[in-house]
Amino acid sequence: MPSVFSVQRLSVAFNGVNVVDRISFDIKAGETFALVGESGSGKSMTALAALNLLPYNAQVACDVMALQQDNLAHFSEEQWCHVRGRRIAIIFQDPIASLNPVMKIGAQIAEVIKLHFDLSTPLIKQRVIELLEQVELPNAAGRVNDYPHQLSGGQRQRVMIAIALAGQPDLLIADEPTTALDVTIQAQILTLLKNIQQKTGMALWLISHDLALVSSIAQRVAVMQKGKIVEVGQAEAIFDRPEHPYTQQLIASLPSMKSCQTRPVKPEAQAFLDVRHFSCFYPIRRGIFKRIVDYVRAVDEVSFTLQRAKTLALVGESGCGKTTLGKALLHLIPYQGGEVFLDGVAFHDLTGEPRRQARAAMQIVFQDPFSSMNPRLLVGEIIAEGLRALHPTMTSAQRDGRVSSLLQRVGLPQEAMYRYPHEFSGGQRQRICIARALAVEPKVIICDEPTSALDVSVQAQIIALLKALQVEQGISYLFITHDLAVVSEIADEVAVMYRGKIVEQGKVAQILTQPTHPYTQKLISAQPCR
Repeated sequence: MPSVFSVQRLSVAFNGVNVVDRISFDIKAGETFALVGESGSGKSMTALAALNLLPYNAQVACDVMALQQDNLAHFSEEQWCHVRGRRIAIIFQDPIASLNPVMKIGAQIAEVIKLHFDLSTPLIKQRVIELLEQVELPNAAGRVNDYPHQLSGGQRQRVMIAIALAGQPDLLIADEPTTALDVTIQAQILTLLKNIQQKTGMALWLISHDLALVSSIAQRVAVMQKGKIVEVGQAEAIFDRPEHPYTQQLIASLPSMKSCQTRPVKPEAQAFLDVRHFSCFYPIRRGIFKRIVDYVRAVDEVSFTLQRAKTLALVGESGCGKTTLGKALLHLIPYQGGEVFLDGVAFHDLTGEPRRQARAAMQIVFQDPFSSMNPRLLVGEIIAEGLRALHPTMTSAQRDGRVSSLLQRVGLPQEAMYRYPHEFSGGQRQRICIARALAVEPKVIICDEPTSALDVSVQAQIIALLKALQVEQGISYLFITHDLAVVSEIADEVAVMYRGKIVEQGKVAQILTQPTHPYTQKLISAQPCR
């Protein structure tokens, strides 16, 4: 099969430091080629180099960058303008950041068509609707005048795919196209890309750190580490018989849906957190006077118990109410009804100082560690905030000692307390947030998607850390996630949430192997095999 795209000895450097180091690969017509590796390995830089979109201060060297018969390495910017969008197109990771917020989605798709094809206005409008139908956007003709903010995450990604397909490219680059999406939406996007590929015959270049996703769609895989391609081959060989130690490490770090069947079952314990008929509604206001006409029932009569030193996973798609429930339990947002008992104490009846003191027993680790920390504070000050608020009698020396021991406990050096959050990687920031949650010695930690944005090896480290802390300190976790493989690795029990209600709950092995509710079955069937 002939190559559509071929790269020979590509290097990209910034200030003399190579971020892509003399890599070579080729992509064949009609195949799906995956470039995998952890964040910072150079994957996205390689894709930007393939489109000549690198920053002005990048030093690029390449012997050959061939698109069919053309060597793009020697193209001028004017020539590149006829390649980008027309012969090579890209789907970026974050659709909301890639789409113009003040342009209707139909106009953004039409922009590409006008640039590369000589069509009349009626034909352009017709082609826009055809593209939206091709990417299976519901009510395509009625949505062309919508703005990006009016669409869901999965719908925005479909619009991005429509924009990429508008030029009828020979090569489509998909840079982490499903990272921020739920497992069911992720499965829909992957199926859509496969179907389009079969119909058009285009080559698909997938960039991802999600090895489970790659194993379900790619024919060939290249593994990238620190700017170099360390292994390349057929997907089956890479996943079943990896040769390079780094590839072996990545695959060994993958969470498995079957791990819950081999872990020992913990004995029954006393319920530490007891939630009964808990509800959280958001008002819908309409009219000139913004009268309340209805409510969005984000959390609707939810009940569950969390046992001491155990993990309850709360799973479901975005918008089902998981995060709302977690925040409302901590009184970070108002709720409309229900009872919450914390170690037998009616937490919902507490007010003022008693509630503030009781809340020390229940802390939270947010999904995005960077946005949940004050960028102007040193790490030591961030971790010590809870100590200042809840233990005002502690001296400065005592607080520093406590912060130092917490940092060491989560695997960070003592010197980290004198640095700022931006100086750390994503995994290190999440460790800092875990240290902050541990500072006031909680009995329950609500973990809101704490590993969803992390590479597979860092994710494995965070899961191992949480497990170790649970054994040592008897902490209970309410683990909010949409990744069922992570649930299998860490949870003792599972509660499945759908449209504000818990539709199924039970032991993790039972729910993942013998689900009874149709929604749970749908979630499990959409999970990439691991």
